[in-house]
Amino acid sequence: MKIAVIGSGIGGLATACRLASKGHEVTVFEKNDSPGGKISEINMEGYRFDTGPSLFTLPELVEELYSAAGVTVPATFAYKKLDVLCKYFFKSGENLIAWSDQQKFTDECVEKLGEDPSNITRYFKSASLIYKITADIFLFNSLHKIKNLLKFSVLKSLLQVHKIRFYKTMHEDNKSSFKSPLLIQLFDRYATYNGSNPYKAPATLNVIAHLENNLGAYFPEQGMYSIVKSIYDLALKKGVCFKFNSLVTSIDIKNNKAVGVSVGDEKFAFDSVVSDSDINYVVNNLMDHPQKKQIERLEPSSSALVFYWGVNKEFPELDLHNILFSGDYKEEFTNLFQEKTIHNDPTVYIFVSSKMVKSDAPKNCENWFVMVNAPSNSKENWDELIRVTKQNIINKSINLLKQILKTI
Repeated sequence: MKIAVIGSGIGGLATACRLASKGHEVTVFEKNDSPGGKISEINMEGYRFDTGPSLFTLPELVEELYSAAGVTVPATFAYKKLDVLCKYFFKSGENLIAWSDQQKFTDECVEKLGEDPSNITRYFKSASLIYKITADIFLFNSLHKIKNLLKFSVLKSLLQVHKIRFYKTMHEDNKSSFKSPLLIQLFDRYATYNGSNPYKAPATLNVIAHLENNLGAYFPEQGMYSIVKSIYDLALKKGVCFKFNSLVTSIDIKNNKAVGVSVGDEKFAFDSVVSDSDINYVVNNLMDHPQKKQIERLEPSSSALVFYWGVNKEFPELDLHNILFSGDYKEEFTNLFQEKTIHNDPTVYIFVSSKMVKSDAPKNCENWFVMVNAPSNSKENWDELIRVTKQNIINKSINLLKQILKTI
């Protein structure tokens, strides 16, 4: 078939590779001048920044794309497992290293937070169970096909669905799992990985802890954007055609079937269309979607505000991934989801890829990807919000790093 893919984010690239590997003629339409979607890169004055996602899990799924394509994984696609998942710095002055070695992490929590080690072991086992139950249903099968629902693995998972604790919130589940408020806050943070609120999201999302803590976190030797480059190169090898600077303005429908796409006044006919674009954009701009009203009623996820800072100093106390926690986590989420603003004491994530990729920053310098949670884009005064938040981040970083790192 002739198939169009809208968007060249990771999902669009992977889809294009799989379809081309099955012999289809695939064309990818991308509004930007390069592939990657949310994962991109910025090069400026000797600094290189990855944009978008900064953590790499389940690398075997990328390798599976090569296997499906009958292509050997190239040496350029190299990555390593992280010894330190993240460094956490709390408002109260404590700091915690999240080691990938679970025994070391447990010892750290016992020594610094006074946590019962059995609580940590039990929690990770529970997260693993949620993954085993949900992976076949939600990750590796398409539920719109009846034959997938009848698979033994899916039926077995459905019989255990009560064990994924959808009836509790993440925070309630974490609060009942740990005695340390700081450890509760640490695991509540995983809700933000998909823009959720831990005080409202189901405890099922604690499965994220399994991906990072049980299966491990990784980092590509040349930075996150190298994942995009690798999959893009694979797509080209399989004959995928890319049309950059091509903003799709409509998905053309005939007899309730997608038959092509339009880019401005130009129409392209296809047998099938796959969209890797944001669903709200699709229903509001590209087609008369039959579920538009239901989709519009859904609560949007939180967003993020990111600053890219070239820092003319090295901070050995920081690692690749770092979190400076808010002193009032619940209030931060109230601000995000109810008041549609950014907390004046936001949780700050600092990603420093130059810790791993030395060429990402000049000598004796670091590249800081600085991110805070932000509300969904609903007509906020972003200029003012950015100005105030930037100053709050600087003040928080200086005060907290003075207190903890003793180096500024």
